[in-house]
Amino acid sequence: MEIIFEFLFQFVGEVLLQIAFEALFEVGLRTVREPFKKPPNPWLAAMGYALFGASAGALSLWVFPMLFIVTRSAQIASLLLTPFAAGGAMAALGAWRRRREQITIRLDTFAYGYLFALAMTIVRFIFGQ
Repeated sequence: MEIIFEFLFQFVGEVLLQIAFEALFEVGLRTVREPFKKPPNPWLAAMGYALFGASAGALSLWVFPMLFIVTRSAQIASLLLTPFAAGGAMAALGAWRRRREQITIRLDTFAYGYLFALAMTIVRFIFGQ
């Protein structure tokens, strides 16, 4: 039972880290959005979000060099599950913003939130200690 609690705690830590970096990135994008009124090509935007996610992963390793999840099998499970949780959180945030008639960005969707989190998780998985 203790192992399950430990895994859940570690997994929640990874998910919260992903969501925190996505939220910070979203705030940054909202502040510089004005010069980019015309939306870019979705494929270019996807590459940009993947690049930003990988950069966030590298930055997160500078701040948190140790992975929250210690066992390799749990790290692989996290690699598969964390991006889904973070993408879902971003989709929920986007839905919340749309209900309030606020401006949304592409990161406020499951697909772009998932992509950002996947790139971040892969970098943390490969280069984390």
